[in-house]
Amino acid sequence: MAKPDRSIDPRILESAKQEFLSLGFEKASLQRICERACVTTGALYKRYRSKEELFCHVVADTVSDLKNQFEKRANIDLHALSDEVLMKAWDMDEAYMLWWFQYLYDRHDGFVLLLKCAEGTCYSNFQHDWVESMTGATYDYYREAYRRGLTRADISMAEMHILLSAFWTTIYEPFIHNFTWEQIETHCKLVCKLFNWYYVFGFTDA
Repeated sequence: MAKPDRSIDPRILESAKQEFLSLGFEKASLQRICERACVTTGALYKRYRSKEELFCHVVADTVSDLKNQFEKRANIDLHALSDEVLMKAWDMDEAYMLWWFQYLYDRHDGFVLLLKCAEGTCYSNFQHDWVESMTGATYDYYREAYRRGLTRADISMAEMHILLSAFWTTIYEPFIHNFTWEQIETHCKLVCKLFNWYYVFGFTDA
């Protein structure tokens, strides 16, 4: 029995990525994707049942990487952290923020697809959903600090969501507006100056 030709899979995914980046999911054409990849529509449908499934495969690695980073930070025993480490989590350290920007920039195309090209897919609300997931984990850090008397401000979950929406928007926008890495480096400095979590949450020793 002849083995399926897997050599065309990377061509399909690369062609699809370029089509989705150029036109977004809803306006993207499977026919154009196939023509650019030099494959038949039949070959594409043997691998992907729909345009949405193809889109999900294109962004799969980025989604997995983001999920792993979230879980790495969320699955921490906060009760075991020292006061110093717990407070450090709110430090707008430029090197740490630049690490985040670099991490996302290394996954540039997949991240941009999720941010601005996913309308009509299961990732249509990616920006909101990512902030929603981050809100839960971040709120746990805040509540632990509040329980220990390290903070004075009584912040609700809804308020935390609004604050993090503003924060993550400053991270999303450079990718949405196609900033170069040099522009992102400059932007990172501004973000670090803009947000002072110690002041917002009233950390007593900050």
